[in-house]
Amino acid sequence: MVKKEIKVIAEAMLEKKGENVVALDLRPIGTAISDFFVVCNAASTTQVCAIADFVEEEMMAKMKIKPLRKQGKENGIWVILDYGGDAVVHIFQTEYRNFYRLEDLWADAKKTVFND
Repeated sequence: MVKKEIKVIAEAMLEKKGENVVALDLRPIGTAISDFFVVCNAASTTQVCAIADFVEEEMMAKMKIKPLRKQGKENGIWVILDYGGDAVVHIFQTEYRNFYRLEDLWADAKKTVFND
């Protein structure tokens, strides 16, 4: 079952036209730094940053949660929003998602795909 926080993040990504939105459930793995990774990609650095901003806004408005740490907005290639043990959000520019293949690194995780 996907937690409400994950749904809020995924819906925010989709609303700002994030592509290939997936949640990886890392709880059964036991060695991950978070329960979930939520991942998407976008065509431009501007869109990557817009998605990140909107995820932050929606999480604050709907869940009253701010990220503990955030990184990558200065270049818009790969933005990470760390919501502690619950979720880490990864928003990639498309070519970098293809290069880093984060889902392949966590291939044992159950994947939930979110669509419009």
